[in-house]
Amino acid sequence: MSVLRSTGSGPALARLDAIGRTRLASVPTPLFPAAALAGHLGTGAQVSIKADDCTGLGLGGNKVRKLEYELDPTRLQGVTHLVTAGGPHSNHCRVTAAAAARLGLGCTLVVNGEPDDPERGNAHLHRLLGARIVTVGDRGERGPAIEKEARRIGAADGRALVVPLGASTARGALGYVHAVAEMRNQVGGGNTPPWVFTSSSSGGTLAGLILGCAILDWRARLVGVSADEPAAWIRETAFGLATAAARLLEPGPGSSSGNAGAEGTSGPRAGLARRVRRMAEDVFVTDDFAGAGYGIATAEGDEATRVFGARAGVILDPVYTAKAAAALVARLRDGTISAGDHAVFLHTGGHPALFR
Repeated sequence: MSVLRSTGSGPALARLDAIGRTRLASVPTPLFPAAALAGHLGTGAQVSIKADDCTGLGLGGNKVRKLEYELDPTRLQGVTHLVTAGGPHSNHCRVTAAAAARLGLGCTLVVNGEPDDPERGNAHLHRLLGARIVTVGDRGERGPAIEKEARRIGAADGRALVVPLGASTARGALGYVHAVAEMRNQVGGGNTPPWVFTSSSSGGTLAGLILGCAILDWRARLVGVSADEPAAWIRETAFGLATAAARLLEPGPGSSSGNAGAEGTSGPRAGLARRVRRMAEDVFVTDDFAGAGYGIATAEGDEATRVFGARAGVILDPVYTAKAAAALVARLRDGTISAGDHAVFLHTGGHPALFR
């Protein structure tokens, strides 16, 4: 029995089962208690870690769940190469290259900027995984370079599938419906739903959490912690992606693919849209821990990294998870999360950033 089937049924879950998915992740990932961490922080709250750094493929992380849906087997028919983009130390690029290698496909990564040392961190792993690296000057040049690379592959009798940045799409968000189902099973019963803290940047993971909670009617208190972008932008983007993903699960009249159709105004489809909106309204997004911007470590994040390492045996990264962990530590210390509450830290991976 699947995790989703064990937690309930309904039209949205039945539709999710019918959407193509290439299995890449080692799931369910564990959720384990961090009692020593909680004790060190002096909180009476229960603290747990949801270890999505252990999704397996290419050193794991949240991108693996997203790619499972982006790489729907029907979308891979005739494809010879995957093409995507990111920074020189992109986790998404690393996992996309690993997926291409596993599936026997070529891979091109369009990266903006040269790493200080291509033999370190994700830059080294991109190359180790066999990817072709195309370097451009800035983010604005990535789109044209992707198109050029797809044409080059086509001219050589290949066919490229372009994977959107971060796999943060409506399809990609579906992977985190499964994560919500896993967490709900692992957390168990209780009168008060848990807090769930996660790093957020492009909004896809948070969108999937919103959608999963809406589908399963689980009122977890979601906290998205920005690694770089303004909180308002992340909230709006995550809500938009969650709404679009809901459309995939409840297609409109006459739609057989689940990939199109205007949002309904009545019936179960409108019901899911309302639940997504209600869940999204309750999500808290903060950019208070983003510091000076993307990839720039913060003092609070560095402290959280030391504490999580020494008191939980958990390795964080300075780009994403350290900032999310800093937010959790702050909320435990200031009493926002009170004694008797349960706080779950969703670890989205990214360890290679420690070795840039």
